[in-house]
Amino acid sequence: MNDQYFMQLAIDLAKKTKGQTSPNPVVGAVVVKDGRIIGMGAHLKAGEAHAEVQALNMAGKETKGSTVYVTLEPCSHFGKTPPCAARLVKEQVKRVVVAMLDPNPLVSGNGIKILEDAGIEVDVGVLEAEAKKLNEAFIKYITKRMPFVTVKTAMTLDGKIATYTGSSRWITGELAREYVHQLRHEHDAIMVGSGTIIKDNPSLTTRREVEGLNPLRIIVDSRLSIPLEAKVITDKQAVTWIFTSKKVDRNKQKKIEEFGVKVIVTESEEKVCLVDVLKYLASNHVTSLLVEGGATLIGSLFEQKLVDKYISFIAPKLVGGQEAPSVIAGKGIANMHDALLLDNVTFERFGEDFCITGYPKY
Repeated sequence: MNDQYFMQLAIDLAKKTKGQTSPNPVVGAVVVKDGRIIGMGAHLKAGEAHAEVQALNMAGKETKGSTVYVTLEPCSHFGKTPPCAARLVKEQVKRVVVAMLDPNPLVSGNGIKILEDAGIEVDVGVLEAEAKKLNEAFIKYITKRMPFVTVKTAMTLDGKIATYTGSSRWITGELAREYVHQLRHEHDAIMVGSGTIIKDNPSLTTRREVEGLNPLRIIVDSRLSIPLEAKVITDKQAVTWIFTSKKVDRNKQKKIEEFGVKVIVTESEEKVCLVDVLKYLASNHVTSLLVEGGATLIGSLFEQKLVDKYISFIAPKLVGGQEAPSVIAGKGIANMHDALLLDNVTFERFGEDFCITGYPKY
């Protein structure tokens, strides 16, 4: 029971730093001695001290004989910072409780070995599922070298994202929209298609009660059709990258780039290859991607099995109309028994709106 209590505290510390540590994982640590918490810490930014070091520094001279709870296996190699496993040995801690092993197969278990070889008692797997969910983006990035893709949609109870006239603001209430801005803060990048920019002219920035981080703005625009007046081009509030095809208008490309926007011309002749986009993002250390629209882009991502997580906000409103657009476009499926199922589904409520989150079972 004590192990779960203190590990939950370490996980709670790590949760508060989501969005700050990329491309590193979020990690929390707690140092306990004689039933008393003597140190706490979290990894705050890539290149800075890891959670264990923060907690040990707080504990000071009391670390000898203590128990350290950490949400991720202590690192065993020199990077931008020294290995945490060696620091734990140096501090003569008695026991280390680890939620999950390092997902990197090249180093997984090495930190544990260093500790055990030094005579330190090690227990692994306390609140492991919670720890893995906390770092689901990092796990995919470090093992697959691809970003973790989350699709977020908002629709009425009858599955519409706008009326037949195109009116769409606002489908959900204020609490749901606040949570979306939290999601933006937690993701490295946000992606939409050109149609969303043309229709809604969104800022795609993070707006919270407290200051948040703006994600990298990714626009998929095979024809470079978005207007030069679009906010993502002119507002300079966040970095914007536009992915387009070889058939790009070079004059318009030059005008867009004059605003400081990066235009990436892909190898695609017609339609931008989404797999190539994701690979490019991963090569630039983007570990997590939030996709907010539109229906055509989302449909393509699902068709190509590129979605890792789906978050659907549902408002208790009815719009109706055959011409009113729905959430996911594309060809769709022919038979109901082929419908894509979601796994590990959870339900939340934000004011009058419901939020369903799940993981596609391909």
